[in-house]
Amino acid sequence: MSRRGTAKKKTAKSDPIYRNRLVNMLINRILKHGKKSLAYKILYRAVKKIHQKTKKNPLLVLREAIRRVTPRIAVKARRKSGSTHQVPIEIKSTRGKVLAIRWLLAASRKRPGRNMAFKLSSELEDASKGRGNAIRKREATHRMAEANRASAHLR
Repeated sequence: MSRRGTAKKKTAKSDPIYRNRLVNMLINRILKHGKKSLAYKILYRAVKKIHQKTKKNPLLVLREAIRRVTPRIAVKARRKSGSTHQVPIEIKSTRGKVLAIRWLLAASRKRPGRNMAFKLSSELEDASKGRGNAIRKREATHRMAEANRASAHLR
């Protein structure tokens, strides 16, 4: 246990255009090698493509995609008498959002396509409709937790 006490919760800042914390979280995860302006360009182009394709508010599509990808439970490795058990645990909403954003970006990076904005917009649209690799990842996590429900008492 830490002797210094608990760390203070940091509040996420909002992005300059949409004034949305979720958008800023996504931009910070897209970020590579400190190139934040490039991350902004990628996300704003993806949002523009979503708006052109769906004719809906792109922030609603983004929110729906993250809501559908967010996992409720996950597995955590616990050691008990020399063997490692996968124990299902419930996930808090902030941790779930972080995982959802990470999975969405990983799935969009794996997609074949021209550029990152195109791939990200396609993955967000698919996730908001309930399909795509990020949704598969969440379902696989839920299946793993369901399969290891017998180890739940080791929590």
